[in-house]
Amino acid sequence: MNLSAALRLSSASLWHRRGILALVTITLTLSVMLLLGIQYLRTEVRQSFTNTIANTDLIVGARSGQLNLLLYSVFHLGDATNNIRWSSYQSLKQDPLVAWTVPLSLGDSYQGYRVVGTDDNFLAYVQFGNGQSLELAAGQWFTQLFDVVLGAEVARAMAHQPGDDIVLAHGGGRVSFVNHNQTPFRVSGVLAATGTPIDRAVYVSLPGLEAIHVGWEAGVPLPGRTPSAAQLETMNLAPDSLTATLVGLKNRMMTFRLQRQLNQSPEEPLTAILPGVALSELWRLLGQFEKTLLGITGFVVVTSLIGLATVLLTLQVHRKQEVAILRAAGASPSLIASLYLLECLLLALLASGCALVIIYASIAASSDWLLQQFGLAIGVRPLDTTEWSILAGVPAAALLVGILPALRAWWRSRETQFGTTSTE
Repeated sequence: MNLSAALRLSSASLWHRRGILALVTITLTLSVMLLLGIQYLRTEVRQSFTNTIANTDLIVGARSGQLNLLLYSVFHLGDATNNIRWSSYQSLKQDPLVAWTVPLSLGDSYQGYRVVGTDDNFLAYVQFGNGQSLELAAGQWFTQLFDVVLGAEVARAMAHQPGDDIVLAHGGGRVSFVNHNQTPFRVSGVLAATGTPIDRAVYVSLPGLEAIHVGWEAGVPLPGRTPSAAQLETMNLAPDSLTATLVGLKNRMMTFRLQRQLNQSPEEPLTAILPGVALSELWRLLGQFEKTLLGITGFVVVTSLIGLATVLLTLQVHRKQEVAILRAAGASPSLIASLYLLECLLLALLASGCALVIIYASIAASSDWLLQQFGLAIGVRPLDTTEWSILAGVPAAALLVGILPALRAWWRSRETQFGTTSTE
């Protein structure tokens, strides 16, 4: 009997027992889907984080840990320990090694979204993904004191468009009891979607951010000391400090030199970090958790495969007549054993194929929702080497767990053979 005939026989046998084996196949499909899905999402989430900032050589902020500086300045997670002086920023901006800087001033919010005070360099130099530049989907970048530019997610969630008026809230929390009602902003533009935290922020000019805090003390407006919007337009509103700044160098070979110079600055305690190195620290901290999660999921797959082997062993009792017919037709014990291995392999391939289809269908259906709700740009792509290895490991593991029912079938077939040939 050739391989083609063996495959047809195995397929017919599986179809005959489809009611029982369907449940095992569903369990195995879900297990494979969980294992492969976790690895797929893990890779995509890492890529999504990496794509948030591109071609920025240094991030400079007040003295703190590099991971904390990265999270609050780029991902808008957490808060700054302190600010850096405006004079320190000006000195950095004028450094002969520096090509450009992007100032960032944080602290306020709009309906739970971070307000970022910055300047025109944000639109000109901030990049994401593989060096893609920011673009406006509607309107223009802020030019007036009380202009505001919205990230794509903010505009979508709040149904805003250029020309709308919004009121910012004091503080970075989702709930604020103090609003800047006396200085409403007008939406001048909306940024195109990037799939990064840029989509979930509100951008105003540094003078605009200073203007809404004139006449405030200890986080509250002082009665009678808050000037009108017209008066604010005539004031010199240069900031005293910044939260952080992004830095691009003329020569990247000088990155470590400038980083060391800033970290050892005698004028003010600063921290200068390389975004890529800080991200590596983040993945290192999360690495053990990821490995544990993958290990647990792998154990679930192994448990499902053992369940498959158990079902095949149980079904052997009901296949005596089938085996007897095959033996009478001339099938050898090795061939009968190989049928069990083929059945395990076919079921594992079916489960792996179904898991792959379900994963791709789920990602295609939920990619827009993930982008809107969590800012994660996760799309359909070919599997990488690691994911193919995981997927290929499932049929290989199925062959291993199928050895036990195959050996049992082989042994019983030999016993039958010896019993029928003992008189010869």
